[in-house]
Amino acid sequence: MRGSPPARTAGVQGARGRTRSSCETPLPPGIGGMAVPSEGRAEPERLLLATLTVRLPDRTWTGPFSRRHPSHPIEVLARGDAGRSVMVADHWIRGRPAGVWVREIASFPDVVRVESLAEIGEGSLYRVKFRAPPIIELYRRLGLPLPFPIRIQAGYARWEVAARVPDFATLVRFARDVDPGTRISWTRTPPLRDHLPRLSASQLALLHRAIVAGYFAVPQPITLVELARACGEGRAAVSGALATIERKLLGTALREPLRGTARTHGTRHGEERRPRARARPRPSVRTTR
Repeated sequence: MRGSPPARTAGVQGARGRTRSSCETPLPPGIGGMAVPSEGRAEPERLLLATLTVRLPDRTWTGPFSRRHPSHPIEVLARGDAGRSVMVADHWIRGRPAGVWVREIASFPDVVRVESLAEIGEGSLYRVKFRAPPIIELYRRLGLPLPFPIRIQAGYARWEVAARVPDFATLVRFARDVDPGTRISWTRTPPLRDHLPRLSASQLALLHRAIVAGYFAVPQPITLVELARACGEGRAAVSGALATIERKLLGTALREPLRGTARTHGTRHGEERRPRARARPRPSVRTTR
């Protein structure tokens, strides 16, 4: 298909993707017709983190709408099911006051209802009920949560994917059927484990949940308290576990352990870490006879 994605989604192409922390590549033949890091090919259960950029088809209203108005980016902030084939989603559209786009959005054949909610920041928020695109059913079938926000501009959708190799390959095959020019921007391609310990299963699960919930997105649609509540854990436990995950990932990226950090001991849920308290010296007491 013709066209190119918005400039801000463009990555750096390189033949040796493993040496880049984030590179955008086309999809040559491979696992599911895509290029994946060599460690992902060796470990099917490995979690792959990447951003997909796909040209939206005309049958989904956000495709033709955003091509008509390329200077007005859209962010899909949340969604809910209104039936097997219908969904409701909140769309933030930059650049115009509330209510301006209601009539145009309602004119698309897949749109059932449009509601203007509020003017927020530099744009306005709309709640749109429309026929769910086929990728929603694919996410349901794979049992993967759909991450938010989904960013749309000039006819291209960009969203983050966190999935094991087989599910990731299925998503990419589907995306290539819609847009053969689908691009992948790898969040990280170096192996997670070098000389540092690998993330535990509970840490991987927490990282996956945090990514799909948008905890690391800007702006952040979910707070630490809300993430902890969704995990069924305390705020302090989740905060400590995320700090441990970040320390391991940063240490791997820097190829050496982070120095100057306090010695810690592990507790529940990804080994929440707290500094050990140092014993204070007792004051000397003088006695007189």
